[in-house]
Amino acid sequence: MSTHRIGLGQGTAIYVGAILGAGILALPALAAQVAGPASLLAWLALLLFCVPVATSFAALGARYPDSGGVATFVAKAFGPRASGAVGYWFYFALPAGAPATAYVGGQYVAHTLGGGESMALSVAAVLLLAAFISNTFGLRISGRLQLILVGVLAVLLLIAVLTALPHSDTANLTPFAPHGWGAVGQAASLLFFTFAGWEAVTHLSGEFRDPARDLRRVTMTTLAVIAVLYLGLAMTCVLVLGPDLARTDAPLTLLLQRGTGPAASGVTAVMAMLLTFGTMNSYLAGASRLGAALARDGVLPAPLSKGHLPGEVPRRSLALLFVLSALVCVFALATGTQLGDVMLAASACFIAVTVAGLVAGVRLLPRGSAVWWGAVLAAVVMTVVLAFSGWFLLLPLVLGGVAIGWSTWTAPRRRTAAPPVEPALVAQEAEAAE
Repeated sequence: MSTHRIGLGQGTAIYVGAILGAGILALPALAAQVAGPASLLAWLALLLFCVPVATSFAALGARYPDSGGVATFVAKAFGPRASGAVGYWFYFALPAGAPATAYVGGQYVAHTLGGGESMALSVAAVLLLAAFISNTFGLRISGRLQLILVGVLAVLLLIAVLTALPHSDTANLTPFAPHGWGAVGQAASLLFFTFAGWEAVTHLSGEFRDPARDLRRVTMTTLAVIAVLYLGLAMTCVLVLGPDLARTDAPLTLLLQRGTGPAASGVTAVMAMLLTFGTMNSYLAGASRLGAALARDGVLPAPLSKGHLPGEVPRRSLALLFVLSALVCVFALATGTQLGDVMLAASACFIAVTVAGLVAGVRLLPRGSAVWWGAVLAAVVMTVVLAFSGWFLLLPLVLGGVAIGWSTWTAPRRRTAAPPVEPALVAQEAEAAE
């Protein structure tokens, strides 16, 4: 069995990859259309909101390092049935979310290079397959690959910002709020999902060399990297592009054209592929380990549990995710299902996972501490956001019912053959009892 453990560099790369997404390529323009230069306040507000969310999950991961991630936190707070429901929300939402993410990246590449629908689908298929292949080799390979990709991506984003900055004009900041201050809230709502993903990497908490120390360091480093990249890009877009920002579909391409000239389209296409692959790579790493942990705990068929221990590769769980993702792709193409509906359905599940994790944090974290108050605030805000999912809330309700039904049906067999408990959890329980 491999004994590879995540270090600070790889951990930060995986975290950054889970937060960054292809949306950053278009959202500066969409936010500017809604709020003008005041959209910068929306970017800043969401970065500040990320602090209590990220620190809450880091504190929980440090206390309960396990491949179950949020499902483990919920099990500690509310019991195994609630945990199974939360695990199903994340695990079975990924086969919808990953293909949708790949398709968004494919569309951006095709648009940038002047290709059509066939190019978008081809690029999406290659990106999705590459992310699955990367994870079959385990975190030793996928983590190092993620570190390289995020490094290249950060360099490209910095090049875009630094080469365009000489063309900035502070006059582009006026009028600062042309659509009123209420539009800042609308822009924040639009940008919200660009800051999601902290729950996805909790499933890797057991893979760190020293979770209690490393998770906090990685979280703080990721927050700093995200702040520099997001605020730097958003501010440069406003200062350099001015009124043109709200009129373009590809602000990063336009920004690169100002700074680097004709190479802009190719560089933007590369960035779109890196962003898309990085996001899927991080989510698959977490979800595959979650599936193995759910099988270990009797919430999924037992054969899927192989690979649930730290350092192992959960290839069976990963294979099931691949099959389910392929089925979702076939269904979407055959029925003409809209991309927006697929993404909203997956988002309803992912938001529900975040809410469950934060509510578990309210129960498990030291009451009255700063991180506890952060979890309370974040849980309230995220619950309001979840309510706006509308009819798509039926999906987490159905998945939760299936999880509870499976747990009830298999309960007698689990009593006679209790699943093994991870050493990391035993150590945590012993420490808590002292």
